[in-house]
Amino acid sequence: MRKQLIMALTGLLFGVHHGLAQPGTGNVDEIITKANHMALYQGFDGKGKVTLVITDKQGRTRKRVFNMLRRDEGDGDGDQKYFVFFHEPSDIRKMVFMVHKHAQPGRDDDRWLYMPSLDLVKRIAASDKRTSFAGSDFLYEDISGRNPIEDTHELITTTDTDYVLKNVPKNRASVEFEYSIAHVDKKTFLPMKIEYFKKGDRRYRVIESVQVTGIDADENGKKVRYPTITVSVAQDFEKESRSEMVFSDLRYNIGLEQEIFSERYLRKAPKDAMR
Repeated sequence: MRKQLIMALTGLLFGVHHGLAQPGTGNVDEIITKANHMALYQGFDGKGKVTLVITDKQGRTRKRVFNMLRRDEGDGDGDQKYFVFFHEPSDIRKMVFMVHKHAQPGRDDDRWLYMPSLDLVKRIAASDKRTSFAGSDFLYEDISGRNPIEDTHELITTTDTDYVLKNVPKNRASVEFEYSIAHVDKKTFLPMKIEYFKKGDRRYRVIESVQVTGIDADENGKKVRYPTITVSVAQDFEKESRSEMVFSDLRYNIGLEQEIFSERYLRKAPKDAMR
């Protein structure tokens, strides 16, 4: 369980390679390792457009549109970098969220937020990672992922289609939930649903994968297809709000340069991020 299991947006965007998914033995470590690999590390890099629609309890909606880029660093399931560039609405256009994800146990990810209205670059502290991303029901940690060494994991049941795992935070004071339940697809190892519970087994939040689409790509000279979650919904039952992410123009293995994911581009994003 030393590697990172994606239980949120990054796995939703950057998919899995169907050829690597094989029937599991039901061992929790094996499931976590496969889910981590399949959800995060297929392809060397990736890019997609995201349309985020936020609906509040009165039925009022707000929309955000942004591009998300991902690049793996080194060999194996190790460090990664993410760059999120906002196009809409106009008041947050050119806002950038960047993550340098570290696979090393005990090391926090580095996160930056550039706010163009203030021309301010802000480092996002570990204590801020469970706050709202762009005013939605997705959290910053949903975007950059949660390290599984922060939780204890138990395979509580299997169904015809899913492995169902219970994940309990080791440091309860660092999060607002008591535990989460993850439903991992047996065939693809995609996280199809993640439910968050507070005291008294009260479910207060859920993220669901609504639609999966196969995305064709080239990988080391071979044609491959990555089953990718292209519609994801987060609901907050306390706020009675709902946020839907729809992914389009998804591409893999496009040769993104390392320099894109540097602080120098927070204020002036490169063309690969903007278009």
